Amino acid sequence: MNDKYHIPVLLNESVDALNINPAGTYVDATFGGGGHSREILKRLTTGKLVAFDRDSDAEANKITDERFIFVRNNFRFLHNFLRFNKIDKVDGILADLGVSSHHFDDASRGFSFRYNADIDMRMNKNSEVSAANLLNEYSENELTCIFRNYGELKNAGRIAKMIVEKRNEKPVKTVDELLAAIKPVTPQKDENRFLAKVFQSLRIEVNQEMGALEQMLVHSLKSLKSKGRLAVITYHSIEDRTVKNFMRSGNTDGKIEKDFYGNIYCPFRLITRKAIAPSDSETEKNSRARSAKLRIAEKI
Repeated sequence: MNDKYHIPVLLNESVDALNINPAGTYVDATFGGGGHSREILKRLTTGKLVAFDRDSDAEANKITDERFIFVRNNFRFLHNFLRFNKIDKVDGILADLGVSSHHFDDASRGFSFRYNADIDMRMNKNSEVSAANLLNEYSENELTCIFRNYGELKNAGRIAKMIVEKRNEKPVKTVDELLAAIKPVTPQKDENRFLAKVFQSLRIEVNQEMGALEQMLVHSLKSLKSKGRLAVITYHSIEDRTVKNFMRSGNTDGKIEKDFYGNIYCPFRLITRKAIAPSDSETEKNSRARSAKLRIAEKI
């Protein structure tokens, strides 16, 4: 495992959640540095593991093992690529939705407000739209919606207004230029938390993360065997709410369906009613784990 690339969060808890059959077939929907994948492979004998990641940097970490298949693509196409690899149903799917520490630490990728660089934020370097494109081409109303919906920022409108005013003078292309643009609305108290939400909002929009997550969840329902496990690690309330709704209802809206007799229908059985949080010792060693939540469900 490439520890410098990414330290896996809730490693044992999430892999334990899959209730692994040594001869089963599993999916690591977010390969990254390969930490979760390697732990799954340790528990397989004749089984198979399919890992997804759209980032070319992650592909460099792929595992040489005849039981391992790497798919360099978005996990939103999970079912399609499983069928392409002649896999109809799987025994378990694991997804760690967080951005890897590698992305935050590589200044050139533009994910972090800690380093000045071009504002990029593309998970797939071949994607056409970067964060700089959004900042300079989206309308003030569109930017407001991004900051409100994906960052849950109360002053979303003011943030968007400051960016539009600044770009009218000069395009906003770098991290420092963005920080300067929003400085008038950046609170001195809790500045890092505020900036983290601003950057989170842009990253989610650039990579279409919520749409991809919703599609992946729907694909998981198509791809899991009966009694197959779905384990998802979330990091912010927006994605956690989506995962929780899906596991409780079978759809991302959380709409409870009932049969003719009024009985609630859900294709999943919750393995844990409450999300599993990392231990104190893990959060001390890995700050990225502090906001992590693990949710587990079993397909009926």
